[in-house]
Order: sequence, then C-alpha cells, then structure tokens
Amino acid sequence: MTVRVLVVDDIAVNVKLLDARLSAEYFDVITAMNGRDALAICERSECDVVLLDVMMPGMDGFEVCRQLKSNPVTHHIPVVMVTALDQPSDRMRGLDAGADDFLTKPVSDVALIARVRSLARMKMMTDELRMRALTSKEIGIQNPEREAISDKGMQGRILLIDDRPSSHEWIAAMLNEEHAVEVESDPNNALFRAVEGYYDLVIVSLGLQNFDGLRLCSQLRSLDRTRNVPILAISEGDPNARLVRGLEIGINDYLMRPIDKNELLARVRTQIRKKRYTERLRDNVQMSIEMAITDQLTTLYNRRYMESHLHSLVEQTVSRKKPLTVLILDIDYFKAINDTHGHDAGDDVLREFAQRIKKSIRGIDLACRYGGEEFVVVMPETDLAVATMVAERLRRRIATELFPIQDGSKSLEVTISIGISAHGKDDTPATLLKRADTALYRAKRDGRNRVVPDAG
Repeated sequence: MTVRVLVVDDIAVNVKLLDARLSAEYFDVITAMNGRDALAICERSECDVVLLDVMMPGMDGFEVCRQLKSNPVTHHIPVVMVTALDQPSDRMRGLDAGADDFLTKPVSDVALIARVRSLARMKMMTDELRMRALTSKEIGIQNPEREAISDKGMQGRILLIDDRPSSHEWIAAMLNEEHAVEVESDPNNALFRAVEGYYDLVIVSLGLQNFDGLRLCSQLRSLDRTRNVPILAISEGDPNARLVRGLEIGINDYLMRPIDKNELLARVRTQIRKKRYTERLRDNVQMSIEMAITDQLTTLYNRRYMESHLHSLVEQTVSRKKPLTVLILDIDYFKAINDTHGHDAGDDVLREFAQRIKKSIRGIDLACRYGGEEFVVVMPETDLAVATMVAERLRRRIATELFPIQDGSKSLEVTISIGISAHGKDDTPATLLKRADTALYRAKRDGRNRVVPDAG
C-alpha cells in the first residue's frame, strides 16, 4: 500500500523540495498551502502522515496540529513539524500541541524518510484496529476516540534501561514527577524485566556499556509480550546512523543528549497516550469478537460458534480416533415459568442454569446456548458412558437445588431433560446433533427430568 504524505507549507519552493524528496522514495505526496486546506484533507482521511510547517499566515502550524489532535476523526494521524525554529521552547510548543516529532531545517533526507516510514508503519497498524473498531461502535461498544483525546498521558509505568547511575538517577528523578519509574541497570536482565512488567513505555539508552542497545530494542519488538510496548531511545552524537536503524527496527521515538526535561516529559506523555489508545482499540475489537460468538444473556457461546467448533472437533475425532459426545439439554416446562412469573424470571433461570453448566463440565468441554431454553454441551475425548454419568450428575443438581429469581426474593424448582449421542463412524456434526435431539425428544416423551442416551 502506498503511503500518502501531506506536505503543508505556504512557500512553494519548500513544498516542491519535500515533494521531490518523498516522491523519490515512492511516497504518494499531496500538498496544501495553508492550514484550512490541510485540515480538510485530513478530515477526508486522504493522508497517512502530515509534514507541517510552523510559520504560515492565518493559522500557524501549532494551531493546525492542535485542531488535528483534538478532533476524533483526525487525532490518530501522525504529525511531524518541519521548521527552521530550533529552540527547545519551539519543540515544546509543537509537542504540547500533539506533534509526533519536531524536525529542524535543514533536515537530513535519511532522517526524514526514516521518520516518515516509521510513523506511517505505525499508523497503518492503528488504521487496521480502527477499521475493526467501527464494527464495535455499530453494535454499541463505546467509541475510544474521545477518551483518547482527553487522556493526558500521565501516571504511566515506565522501565528505564540505563547502566550509568549518574544518567538513570537524573532521568528517573525527572520522570517520577508524573510517572512510576523502575530502573534496570543490567542490560542482561532488561528483557526479562520488560516481559514481566506490563509497562506503558520502555526507555532504552543506546549508550549501554558492553551491550548493543539497538539489539535490545530489536529483542523487545520480537516478543509477543513486549511487541506493542512503545520504545523511547536515548542517543548521543550524530542521530543519522544508529537512530535511523532504530526507527527501522521499531523504536517509536528518540531523544538526544543532553536531555531537556520538558521535552522528555512531553515525548513520554505522547507515547503513553498512543499506547493507551491502541489498547482501547484492541479491547474493543476483542469485545466485538466475543459479542459475535457469545450469547449475551448467559455468556455461553452461541449456536454459530458451537456449530463451527463442532465441525473441527468431528474432524479431529475422525483423524485421532478419539471419542466425542454431544449433550442437548432442555429446561422442562420453561414456558410455564415465563407465563407464571414473567420473562425476567425466565431470564434469571437461564442465567443460573448456564452457570451451573459451566461448573459441571471441564475446561476442554464446550457449552453453548442452542436457542430458547435449549443448551448444548460438546465433550471431546469422552465416551457415552462417562458423558451419561456427567449428565446425570448435572440433572440431579438442577432438580435438588432451587433457582433464585427476582433478586433472590423467590425461588423455583426446575428440572431438565438431556439427550446424548456419541460420534459414530459416519457421523457428521449435523447427524450427531440430530441423534442427540432425538434422544432428548424421548426424554421429554417419557416424562421429563431424565437423561436418555441415544440408542443407535
């Protein structure tokens, strides 16, 4: 996919220069000569990264950046300010406005291209999560965008990896004003510490003695537990060589020594805000997946998931020659419960029944709500005799323990009927369920409150 870079500058020669640099690296470049046009382009989601000049008439770059970062539609778009302003106070204004980086002219081509590539790569990952999160919003899960905008990036958990006491003591003292900081001075222990710590940010000194700081960053990116934790690198000297390599490896941001306190705090806050935002997106995606495969009333799996899972289990049963049984459970006289006590009481019974099923089966067994008052339990590596014993134990527990309804103010006697089938040589998922359903019908016909294994 081509990365689309928006270049915003009111001086045509500057626009042409950046256009030529970026186009030579196969970026798709679009341009705007003022802040209003830039905001409109971003609103239409026509760019992946913004290169923004500060000194523009009308609306300067700081204001453009503030508006982008305060808008739920555009706050996730990375913004790099490219300007001749070179004072720490200027960088702070840009970072406080929400800029992801602040590059001072003349900008090295290598550093510029590496930064754009790094930010574009991270945005593409975020875009995928955002796209999936749109479904979450449509089914009623809270949109994380506004929460992300209000997040100040404070009170983060930070791991600082630096083996020079004079350095890490000073950095930790600055960060402790806003965050909880842990220091690891032994690079050999740093990876294990990062994996176990659930940190919001890892800060790595690239000047470690007898240890390659970039290799440590690469290792952090290679592990599942730390792959999504942002990395802030601290470097000394010429940034072009090692930092460009670091951006390719996957570091999120960097600082040069000597460190300006305010810039450090601003960059740390930015990375923590981003991490929390992507975590909210991932949580929404996970929640939407769970909602798609679970029954909302009972929290058991739904019929769609059960049928898909059963298909896989039947294939495994055939290939491994292991037993497999299916139970279909039905609450006796459930319509009478609804008619007599109301549908809320019926829901109470369904929820309680689901919990009792969960407590009666193993972790490898699958329980689902099949529809209405019918439930299915799939038991891998279980023969008919054992499944019948489990079903009978559950039936007795249901019959002998009253069901609370209406917040516990009343209780009901409930019984269930269960039909069981075991996988046979020519069974498909459909025939396995059909035979269990036939056994359930016999249990109902013969008086209910009983377990009937399939005779075939």
